[in-house]
Amino acid sequence: MERQIRLAVSGTYSTGKTTTTEAIAIATGIPRTHALTARDILHDLLPGRRLDQLSASELMVIGFRRMEERIHHEAAAMERTGSFVADGSVIHEWVYGHVRMRVGINPQANRWSRMAREIAGIPLKPMVRQTMDAWGTVVKNRARNYYDAFIHLPVELHIKQDGHRPVSEEFRKLADRLLLETVQDIGIPHHVVRGSLAERVGRIVELFDLPLVMPLEDAVAMAEESVKRQREKLEQRARQQEESNPVSRRKRLKYAIRF
Repeated sequence: MERQIRLAVSGTYSTGKTTTTEAIAIATGIPRTHALTARDILHDLLPGRRLDQLSASELMVIGFRRMEERIHHEAAAMERTGSFVADGSVIHEWVYGHVRMRVGINPQANRWSRMAREIAGIPLKPMVRQTMDAWGTVVKNRARNYYDAFIHLPVELHIKQDGHRPVSEEFRKLADRLLLETVQDIGIPHHVVRGSLAERVGRIVELFDLPLVMPLEDAVAMAEESVKRQREKLEQRARQQEESNPVSRRKRLKYAIRF
């Protein structure tokens, strides 16, 4: 009987989680699990809205939906093989929510906009904090009981500014620190893995003595191509959603008439 393992690859936005987990899955045959992108969930639940337009409660809805997705896919992988390598973890959306309470709902907004939203949201803060604390208790307990180990990918790459993710470098640094602190507090074995994609994948395979079903360099090349195709499809779908949005169409028409 093959050894079973449940790995979570941790890291904030644009740290290479998707390509790393894809390469590990291809190289070892261990199923890769993930959640739908926030953009896809947004289109499903709140069509016509952008992430930087959402309120705190709406962002929580997105976070809870992503957590549901993760739990579903991890459970399905466990039922099939008893193992998985997770792109992110159930603590990720909670961490992002926590950091947004500190830097503002839209971390890219200018200082005055953030101050105005801060003042407007003061009456709700105690309730939001209580909700976040309760959410944190749930996800930490699940992570403690469900993952065998965490691999943390630190911030080494520049974020891709695609106009859809309201994320600043301050946000990334705070989220990176809180992710690692949370994993340490939970007490799960964890390793910080750095370097190129090939170096990361090789190190993870070595750390856990994972069996290979193909050469690492082939798996890395296939993962890079696969993720590239996935991102192209995501961008195409996002453009189609934008074009089908009546508000966006009116804005483009107004711009065309003006100029």
